[in-house]
Amino acid sequence: PFVKGDATKFSETGYVGGDVEDLVRELVHQADDDIEIAQFGIIYIDEIDKIASSGEIVGPDVSRTGVQRALLKPMEETEVDLKTPFDPIAQLEAIEHYRRTGKKERRIINTRHILFIMSGAFNNLEEIIKQRLHQQGMGFGAKITTKKEIHSYLPYVKPEDLIKYGFESEFIGRLPVIAVFEDLNTEDLYQILKNPNSVVINAKKQDFRAYGIDLVFEDDALHILAKKASEEGTGARGLVSVLEKTLLPFEKTLPSTDIKRLVVTKELVLNPKETLKKILEGSIDLVSEKRFEKALKEEKKYLREVVINKGKALAKQYDLHLTPKRIELIVNAYDKFDYDLTYGFQEMARWIKEVTTFFETFYEETGLKCHLSEEAIDELLSHVIIQEKDIVNICREIAQNLEFGLKLVKEKTGQSIFELTAQSLKDPEGYIRQLIRRSYEGYS
Repeated sequence: PFVKGDATKFSETGYVGGDVEDLVRELVHQADDDIEIAQFGIIYIDEIDKIASSGEIVGPDVSRTGVQRALLKPMEETEVDLKTPFDPIAQLEAIEHYRRTGKKERRIINTRHILFIMSGAFNNLEEIIKQRLHQQGMGFGAKITTKKEIHSYLPYVKPEDLIKYGFESEFIGRLPVIAVFEDLNTEDLYQILKNPNSVVINAKKQDFRAYGIDLVFEDDALHILAKKASEEGTGARGLVSVLEKTLLPFEKTLPSTDIKRLVVTKELVLNPKETLKKILEGSIDLVSEKRFEKALKEEKKYLREVVINKGKALAKQYDLHLTPKRIELIVNAYDKFDYDLTYGFQEMARWIKEVTTFFETFYEETGLKCHLSEEAIDELLSHVIIQEKDIVNICREIAQNLEFGLKLVKEKTGQSIFELTAQSLKDPEGYIRQLIRRSYEGYS
């Protein structure tokens, strides 16, 4: 299990704010209340640099130092009570447990094996490192002015630099591994945009879809967006800023027109306002179905490759047999899965399980055992996605169409096991006629 927290949201015990032990309790919740699993979980705390003290004895530094000290015990080893005196539900559960058993229940978790990971921007840490290196006679004396210079110092960071930055020595002592991340380059930012699960791109698609407009990005446009974001020097955050600046004029204007689709091209990214003007004048073709389908085809081609290459792990995780038809269903229904591959695999696995459960119940109630081929299950899945119907309702409708005929065959021949193919689901009456005809042929 994994839990993410924000260091700025916490305070030392007794102050207003979150308690750091709440993260440990949340870890148990993420492990479905299984303490055995939770005690080997991961707690990730971001913005940890914001709780560094500047050495003052009054003001926010008191709380910052307090949060550091509050983290010391959980980071090393302590027992955290899963019930708090401030949780009324937990108190009611404890009272009910005592009423039933006459004993007090105390659930605790030991933090010894929990992995703590901290991260932050650590602005101006490079100046402290530079000062130390200069004192050691390494020739670093000039003021740091560029981002490249900043990253030339950060790899030399030592625990003593972090202590001088404002952390307690005991706190830093519990973090034995220090890693420095490199800046994201243009190619890295492009890969973020290209990723089918890109929050940046998918969020913007959903924004436009709320207005009834479908959005698709050409590859050249993604490269230019990545280049612009790289020039801003704010990492992945720059992608959101650049995309907003580029598409905001379209988001404001197009909903009041009849335009239902938009292709984001290199030209559009380089000159959004001029491109919007040409679209409204009809002098540039970025909204036609032909242009849109061409760009969408390329997007789906890449998505298909990702599903095939990376989908094996997801298929194994959700015990899903990945047939060619299922790959196409995931690709074509990607928008219906909220642009989330993991969610797509999860939903498909759930639907298949519901099909299995339904026909097991059908067998218990009727004595008719139906084996569905992979193609038959794929046919059901396509109905769920295309018709947007509930999978159980689809199964119920099919069972109603088949039940009378299958019972007739069973009475005639004693056959109680039936193989259902995709064709038998498409034409249940034809399938029943075929079974009845065979039964009469066998009888004669």
